[in-house]
Amino acid sequence: MVHKDKARAEPEERRPFLLRLPPDLMDELRGWASQELRSLNGHIEFLLRDAVKRRAGGDGADPSATRGRRG
Repeated sequence: MVHKDKARAEPEERRPFLLRLPPDLMDELRGWASQELRSLNGHIEFLLRDAVKRRAGGDGADPSATRGRRG
């Protein structure tokens, strides 16, 4: 039998980080986040995690392709 408290996942520690963006980019990201039913912060985190995953080759894509390198 699993104890209730141990069955719950521990919340991830989050660190505040100030990000300055141009107003046009902020508006674009805010609209995109709204379409995806995410908060702006949640959407930026999603995009960053996806970019890191792609760069590491986590989706099977060539990581060098995202860096603008040519074969």
